[in-house]
Formats: sequence, structure tokens, C-alpha cells
Amino acid sequence: MKSSLHTIFAGAIAALPAAGPLAVAYSGGLDSTVLLHLAHALQRPLYAFHIHHGLSPNADAWEAHCAAECARLGVSFVARRVSVAAGKDGTEASARKARYAALGELCREHGVATLLTAHHLDDQAETILLQLARGAGPAGLSGMDACSTAPALLGSGEVMLARPLLQASRQQLAGHVREHGLVHIDDESNDDTRHARNALRHTVMPALAAAFPGYQQRFARSAAHAQSAQRLLTQLARQDLQACERDGGLDVEALRALDEDRRNNLLRHWFGVCGIRIPSASWLAEMTAQLLEAREDANLLVTHPDREVRRYRGRLYLAPKQRALAGTREDIFEEAPFQHFRWQGEVSIAFPDYGGTLHFDRAEQGCAPEWLQEQLLTISFRRGGERLKPAHNRPTRGLKQHYQALDIPAWDRTRLPVVGIPGQLLYAAGVGMDCHKIVQGRNDCVIMRWVAE
Repeated sequence: MKSSLHTIFAGAIAALPAAGPLAVAYSGGLDSTVLLHLAHALQRPLYAFHIHHGLSPNADAWEAHCAAECARLGVSFVARRVSVAAGKDGTEASARKARYAALGELCREHGVATLLTAHHLDDQAETILLQLARGAGPAGLSGMDACSTAPALLGSGEVMLARPLLQASRQQLAGHVREHGLVHIDDESNDDTRHARNALRHTVMPALAAAFPGYQQRFARSAAHAQSAQRLLTQLARQDLQACERDGGLDVEALRALDEDRRNNLLRHWFGVCGIRIPSASWLAEMTAQLLEAREDANLLVTHPDREVRRYRGRLYLAPKQRALAGTREDIFEEAPFQHFRWQGEVSIAFPDYGGTLHFDRAEQGCAPEWLQEQLLTISFRRGGERLKPAHNRPTRGLKQHYQALDIPAWDRTRLPVVGIPGQLLYAAGVGMDCHKIVQGRNDCVIMRWVAE
């Protein structure tokens, strides 16, 4: 008769897509050893992916153990070595990030659409406790899903991350190891209580188990309730996002019309949809205070680790963070640097000092190539006073007017270079070619096109 662990595993696997190979994230520890043993019995192609972090003097021995165990079972074994640099979130977080990125790469390389990890009921409880200690909301208290995509971790939304042991306890896994005489490794770092998760595992959770036996299952039920609440919040945020979106940003007046809780729910969802880190409650409050309460003509900027939050013409935008370029300050145009160059028929010329590449495309109307090759060209950022006539039947206007007509935000204008010859503007990035040197009736004319980094 199969144990309850087998039943839990079989039920989780039955919910997965039936076709295609599976992969086990196999560290060699107790949890992943049990998972590999259970998955080995499935009638499906199976890989074991092992990530060598190099953080322990025993890492080579662990890899050798995993390779030998897979050879004994007849499971395809693949190891990948990664370098872990201590980031601002610590070595543990950096190792996790590197591990999942490598697992995602291995899945894509071997055509694996479902990656199995050995997270279990106690891991779920630890995750919820950690999130509580951090002051997380419903999204954080939802814990881990039994099956989901994790593109931010795995580098692809096409790989499914499945946790078929999530309803099993660590005690059940340990019993399976004893019953079947499985050999596994012990990672000494798991005993280091300087790591938050280990501190919970060795101090807090034993006390909880003594005072509240079976608390893991009750935590799991709480996580399910939080997941349900979060689904409702997400549905509401989607509706609000649809109502507030305008021209690639969020309408400030529509945001003001929402109460604070609903507005914050929308903004967190917006950050998540854009694929950037969800801000803390204090940061979110500061951002909304600045962006919603400042005067209308203020050129506002709130810095986020991943993006820049901007306001323009009554809309909020999440603009990409870009490296500083010389001469891009809006208030000192006359100090913007310029560079001479000649076009010798290249398809494109890179201008790293200006943050992009200038392309020369063939067209039926544009500059005559022989004329353009004779010119000493200049590239610079806007210096003030430049004017451009886009067509013979259109007026000559200043670049500021063109930018306003094209709805180009002020922070983008400072990074749009212009190309010209002495006394004549030929091209303005974001606007187009000036018509004065345009010829027609040929199929080898040249027009310029700017592509930013």
C-alpha cells in the first residue's frame, strides 16, 4: 500500500501536463533526494539538474555524490557551475538568484517545460513566517504555489515551476528516507542560524511545534485564504489599471479619484505588470505624495532601484533607468558637447557618448548619398534654438514645439541627439529629417534613424 507521501506526490504530478520530460532540481539534500526517488518511478523522461555554487569546501564532493546517485538510478544528470557574488541582499539571496537562473537555462537547453523542486509544508510555513517578519501584505503571505511560472527567476515564462511535495511535511520526507534507505548529503550551511530561514527552522519552529502541534497545515490554510484575497485584489487592480491607463502611463486625475488603499493596490499591480520590484509601503507613500501633490508644471522624478517614476502632462510613467550622458541637463543646452564625423556609406555608426546608434537607411526620398558623403557632419544634443521643417508643405518650427506635438516627455528630449552641417539641421531624433536637403525620384536616397541603447 502506498504511503500518504506517494499519494500527495501522485496527485500533484497528475495535475501537470502529461507530455514532455521533467527535471528535478537536485542538490543532494534530504528533500531533493526524496523528490528524485519519487520522480524516478514515473514513466517519463527525467533529468536531474545540479547547481554547483562553490560556496562550500564540500561542493565538489556533493556534485560527485549526485552524479553517482543518478548513475545508479539511470537518471540523466547535468551539473552547472555558477559564480555567486555577494549582492546588496546578501550571499544567500544572490546564490538563490544564480541557482534559479542556471536551472532555467538548463531547462531551455534540454527542452524541459516543467521543473520540479522539493519544497514542502515546513518550507511553506517558514516562508509565511519570514514574510510576516518583513511586514508583507496578502501577496507575500500567499506563500508558494504548487505550480506556477516564475519568469523573473527562471528567465522564461515557458518553464513551469512545480512543487509536488508542498502538502507533505518534513517529517514525512524523513520517514521516506529511513524506509527506503536513501543516502543524502548534509549542507553545513543549513545549521548557520545567521541566515533568517535557518534561525526560524532551528529556534522558532520547534517552539511552535511544541505549543501548536500541526501548525504547518493551519499556516497552509492561511496561505490559501491569502491567495484567494490576493486574487480578488488583482482582479480589482486590473480593472482599475484599464480605467486609469492613458498613452502608456497612468492618468493622475483618475488616480486621485481612488481612495488610498485602492490606489496603492493599483500602483503595486502596475509595478508588477511592468516586471519591476514592488515598492515598500513607505516608499509608495512618498512617491504618491510627490507625484500627486506637486504643482502641475513640475518636472518630477522619483527614483526606484529599477526605474524612474516620472510625471508628464497629467500622466505617470515608469521610465527606464539610463546611464548619465554628457550635456543632457535641460537647463544648460549651450554646454552640450558635439562631435564631428563623416558618413562613408556605413549602414550605422555607434555613438556611445550619445547613448545610441545612428542608422542610415535607403529610401526613395532623402539625402543624396554622394552629397552626404562630402559633408562634415556634427552630432550633438539639443543646444537651444534648433528649428526643423519636416516637409515642404509644413511649417518650420522649433524642436520644443515638435516634441510637444509628438508628446515626447521632457526627460526623453534631453537624450535625443540632432545631426547637422554648419548652419543647417539635417535630422532630429524623435522628430525626423529636415526637408531642405531632401531629394526625390531616386531609390538610393539616405534617411537617418536613431536607435537608443
